[in-house]
Amino acid sequence: MFEAHFQTFEEPEAGVALTARLAALREELARRKLTGFVIPRADQQQNEYVAPSEERLAWLTGFTGSAGLAVVLAHEAALFVDGRYTIQAAKQVDAKAWAVESLIDPPPESWVSAHLKAGDRLGFDPWLHTFAAAERLAAACTKAGAELVAVDSNPVDAVWHDRPQPPVAPVAVHGMQHAGIGEAEKLAQIKSEIANVGADALVLSDSHAVAWTFNIRGADVAHTPLPLSYALVPKDGRPTIFIDHRKLSNLTRDHLEQSADVREPDAMAPTLMALAKSGAAIALDNATAADALSRLIAGAGGKPVRGSDPIALLKAVKNATEIRGTQTAHRRDAVALARFLAFIDREAPSGKLTEIDAVEALETFRRDTGALKDVSFPTISGTGPNGAIVHYRVTRKSNRRIAPGDLLLIDSGAQYEDGTTDVTRTMAVGEPTGEMRDRFTRVLRGHIAIARAIFPDGTNGAQLDTLARQYLWAAGVDFEHGTGHGVGSYLSVHEGPARISKLGTTPLKRGMILSNEPGYYKTDGFGIRIENLELVVAADIKGAEKPMNAFETLTLAPIDRRLIDVAMLSRDELDWLNAYHARVRAAVGPALDETTKAWLDQATAELKA
Repeated sequence: MFEAHFQTFEEPEAGVALTARLAALREELARRKLTGFVIPRADQQQNEYVAPSEERLAWLTGFTGSAGLAVVLAHEAALFVDGRYTIQAAKQVDAKAWAVESLIDPPPESWVSAHLKAGDRLGFDPWLHTFAAAERLAAACTKAGAELVAVDSNPVDAVWHDRPQPPVAPVAVHGMQHAGIGEAEKLAQIKSEIANVGADALVLSDSHAVAWTFNIRGADVAHTPLPLSYALVPKDGRPTIFIDHRKLSNLTRDHLEQSADVREPDAMAPTLMALAKSGAAIALDNATAADALSRLIAGAGGKPVRGSDPIALLKAVKNATEIRGTQTAHRRDAVALARFLAFIDREAPSGKLTEIDAVEALETFRRDTGALKDVSFPTISGTGPNGAIVHYRVTRKSNRRIAPGDLLLIDSGAQYEDGTTDVTRTMAVGEPTGEMRDRFTRVLRGHIAIARAIFPDGTNGAQLDTLARQYLWAAGVDFEHGTGHGVGSYLSVHEGPARISKLGTTPLKRGMILSNEPGYYKTDGFGIRIENLELVVAADIKGAEKPMNAFETLTLAPIDRRLIDVAMLSRDELDWLNAYHARVRAAVGPALDETTKAWLDQATAELKA
């Protein structure tokens, strides 16, 4: 009945194959007279989702998380992951071969400086590290009396004999009915920003920036409609796009050539070098530009100007067309969510459904809309202790039955041409415990605090983050991830530069879309997360002495009333919840069949104090 088209549930390779790969890499390093090598989970543009040909870290270690780094030395090796992946990494890698260490505090560089000896040579691929990352590694090597060596070719690739070919998926034009602003207007904005930083040109090292600027989309990586590409935008004159021509139809080529010269990727280096030889100042994005680009420009006599990509902020502030599109996408997605939640509520108590069944059902309901292009990330479907793994990815081996007494956490999203969605709901299967209801209600109160927040223009995400945590902190607990991330418009579901977190320093601007997703995770017990997407809008406050902003909730899906301890809610919180559920009922109900509508009416019924 149900099936998944956009994700698989296969186990990562393990055992003998991984042991042999690590041994082969060490032999290759010895042949190159390198003491060790650094393997990041990255491609040339630091994308979150990378092509199969770029999954070096997973191929070598078995770890499949979206963030991590490994260091291989002659007799020891370490995998570095953040708090989201500590449990997952421990389950996926061979503990005899790999030490699992912190990616954040302390950082990998501390391990590097402690484990290298004077005279050692640590290799790294300058195309897979940013300038700042390379600089940190160099400092760690210097501290140990060792040398950081930029390799000409990646030694992992040398021993990865069946490495997949790079992707060449077709590029599509992202029409004005979705983009809202044409390429000429966007390029004018970008060129103004280039002039502001005193540069002669800007390298678009982020494929998201290329896609947004030139109104194109692709399918080179999973879950994000990216056409892997680069561009060079001069302060004056015509930009150049570097993209594999096999991806372009006559239509897309004609579209691109209206605003840019189109060249093959191998033309980028000589084009940059020619510009650099004139002494040009060339702007590079700190977050995505490879250290190799900085080396190339400086080596040819140019001046690398390192800073924030101005397109990131331009792209994050959605225009009126994009806002209308994402509102439409969320209403469409809400119908699929209601059908799914009703199905789970009806079938899960039997104990026959599994985590994979839930993933396949939700994707099927979304495909039934006729508009689904992809899921925006692999669906997180965790029940019982699996729900406590923040970025859990179900496999056929880990697949768990959804049993009465469990909580089911479903974090999922969809890619539609008019918008990108991301939503998490936690559902009770059978009767929840008092502890589950207490923790769920604390998470809900934090979620409501963000949703109801009113804040001065210029406020950043770090200033709001505490609102989501306060009720958990009062009980002596917390969650080890950010409260919210930016979301693109038929682009990345995790979009910078703004976020709601302890590290969120970018001011929130009207038109930005961010997630609101506090949670609680009891190791080996259960997980809770409640996530909606929020649009930053102007707050209408009479007598306000300065511009004030607020959030408009985009996501429309019931929050499980059975998990709420109403006695813990304030009157304002209860009013917000009831008003939200009334809005869900009014917006979604008319599009449902009678059975699902009856379920929705019950799931969104008013709660009494």
